[in-house]
Amino acid sequence: MKIVVTGGAGFIGSAVIRQYIEHSDHEIINLDALTYAGNLESLTAVENNPRYHFEQVDIRDRAAVQACIEQQQPDAVMHLAAESHVDRSIDGPADFIMTNIVGTYNLLDVCRQYWSELSPLRKSRFRFHHVSTDEVYGDLEASGFFTEDTAYDPSSPYSASKASSDHLVRSWHRTYGFPVVLTNCSNNYGPYQFPEKLIPLVTLNALEGKALPIYGDGSQVRDWLHVDDHARALRLVLEKGEFGETYNIGGHNEKTNLEVVRTICALLDELVPDAQHAPHESLITYVTDRPGHDLRYAIDADKIKHQLGWVPEETFESGIRKTIQWYLDNAEWCRHVQDGSYQRERLGIKIESSVGS
Repeated sequence: MKIVVTGGAGFIGSAVIRQYIEHSDHEIINLDALTYAGNLESLTAVENNPRYHFEQVDIRDRAAVQACIEQQQPDAVMHLAAESHVDRSIDGPADFIMTNIVGTYNLLDVCRQYWSELSPLRKSRFRFHHVSTDEVYGDLEASGFFTEDTAYDPSSPYSASKASSDHLVRSWHRTYGFPVVLTNCSNNYGPYQFPEKLIPLVTLNALEGKALPIYGDGSQVRDWLHVDDHARALRLVLEKGEFGETYNIGGHNEKTNLEVVRTICALLDELVPDAQHAPHESLITYVTDRPGHDLRYAIDADKIKHQLGWVPEETFESGIRKTIQWYLDNAEWCRHVQDGSYQRERLGIKIESSVGS
């Protein structure tokens, strides 16, 4: 099978590609614009594999997308390319509209035309997998979980743009019969994550003795999903998911942001016992919460468990330890990813640099 993975140089996309190359015989085409969060160093382990190919394409450029799809003739498309950081969307929503909505439209339109012209056998086997987020569902109370039937109620420009793209994908299935599957995931973490996200940001700042500002009182709850578990789920849904269906993917690891930060600090105290900034928890400070900050996300992943047999392999405790150790062991990757426009300031509304998800 030949699979196009959009956003394959990003955090989740690169994890998917590494797994495909290591655990399958599929041919993978990485379609990525290489914006600030795209990093081909995350794919050095597979870059010389003959089943891996890279195409620098921006999904906002319909002509470029069409040329790539027509040239590569894929059997499936996994769509991960997106602007993905809430803070950035608050300060600059236009990029989120153009990439997440217009870009998804371009990809859908091109792929539907391509699919319609395939031979009957190839047409019956083609599938389009759209990867989304639990943030489209909005906020949860102290109890309960997001299910595939939860009504959409996005709070930020980011989540609104992802909700819009989800609706587009479903409409292409219902209107045109285009063979789609969708997934909505909880918060990912793991190796190779761009350091504007909570876990790598806290880790790198703590190692340098920088303040660890927490939004509000840090009581926001997220369900944490290791990226390798997520990548396994995405591969499974692409190949075995039922057309037109949505599958929620969660890690069964609800933690407050403050708990996550304290766990990171404790692990750094243990793993770097001679650190001059220990105890690292002393670096925590509290700052004004961001606008529209949802209090709690939590996913019911029973559907993908019962229908496709997926369950996460990592607990938060095992996954976070492996993740922190990876950042300690890969200082060069961290230095290189910070050589660009991002220097671990808060990227979004122009207030004091803060961490939170």
